[in-house]
Amino acid sequence: MSTPQLRCAVVGVGHLGKWHAAKYAQLPDTELVAVVDSNAATAREIASRHDCEPVLDHRALLGRVDAVSIAAPTTLHYAIARDFLDVGCHVLVEKPITTTVEEAEALTQLAEDRGVVLQVGHLERFNPALRRLVEEPLEPRFIESHRLAPFKPRATDVSVVLDLMIHDIDIILTLVDAPLTDLRASGAQILTTDIDIANARLEFADGCVANVTSSRVSTRSERRMRIFQPHGYASIDFQNRNLALHHIGEDDPETGIPEIHTEKLIFGDADALLTQIQAFVAAARGEQPVIVDGRAGRRALETASTITDLVRANLNVMTRAARPQHRGAET
Repeated sequence: MSTPQLRCAVVGVGHLGKWHAAKYAQLPDTELVAVVDSNAATAREIASRHDCEPVLDHRALLGRVDAVSIAAPTTLHYAIARDFLDVGCHVLVEKPITTTVEEAEALTQLAEDRGVVLQVGHLERFNPALRRLVEEPLEPRFIESHRLAPFKPRATDVSVVLDLMIHDIDIILTLVDAPLTDLRASGAQILTTDIDIANARLEFADGCVANVTSSRVSTRSERRMRIFQPHGYASIDFQNRNLALHHIGEDDPETGIPEIHTEKLIFGDADALLTQIQAFVAAARGEQPVIVDGRAGRRALETASTITDLVRANLNVMTRAARPQHRGAET
C-alpha cells in the first residue's frame, strides 16, 4: 500500500521561499497545493512554475494542507505559525523562529499540545560537513567561528546577530553539552541603523569557551568554525562543505613532538535545503525525530537576543560618550 502524499504549501515565496516551493514540488511523496504571498504577481509567478494555487492570505489554507513552510518576514512568523499549528498542521518556520522568546515558547508549547511537528530552519545543521562532524566523539574546549558576508540590503530587517550569527550560536549550543554561564558581546553599526558586525564570547559550565564573529559588511564571504579538543581539533568550511579532522598521535621518537594526523573530507555539491525539507517531511510522517525542534529554535533565539541587547547597550554608551558636550553661554 503506497503512502499518501503530504499536502504542502509555502507561505512567503520571495528570495528563500521560492526555493522551498521548488523542493516540495520535486519530492515524490509531497503535493505542493499552494504558495502564499501578499504580492499577487509573485504568488502567481511561483504558482505557475509548479502548477499549484496562488494564494494571498495564508488563512485560506487552514485545514487544507498537512504541512507548511513559512518563509515570510520574521515579524510575521508567530501569527502565521500559530494559525497553522492550532489546526494540527506541521510547520517548518525559517530562522529566527520568532521575534521574541515569549512567542517562541508559545509556539513550541502549542505544537506539543497539538502533537504536530514544529521545525526551525537552521539550514546549517543540514550541511554535510557538520553532519559528519557530529558523528565524532566531541569534547569541545574552545570554539572559534567566523561568518562574514558582503552587504545585502534585503537582509537588514534584523541585526547581523539574528541574520547570520544565530547559525553559529545554534551549532555551538548543540555541540557543547553544558549550560551557558556567561555572555559578553560588542559590535558596531556601519551601513545600517542596526548592528552590522558583532563579536560574542560564550562561556559554558564545563569550561568551554566560544568566540563568535559575524559581519554583513565584509568584502568577502566566509563561514568557518574551528573546534579545539583535548586530543585534536576540527575545522569546518561550511561554504565549501569541507571538514578537516586533526588528531594528536604518538610522540615523534626524535623530536618528542606529537604527530598530527589529518583527515580531510570534501562533500561536493550537497543540497542542504532539500535535505532539510526531506527531514521535515519524514518527521511529519512520524518516521524520524525533528532535527531542529522548537526548543532548539527558542534556545538559539534567546541567546542571540541577549547578545543583541548587550551590543546595543554598548553602542548606546559609546554614542553618548561620543556626543559633543555643549558649553553654557559665557558671561
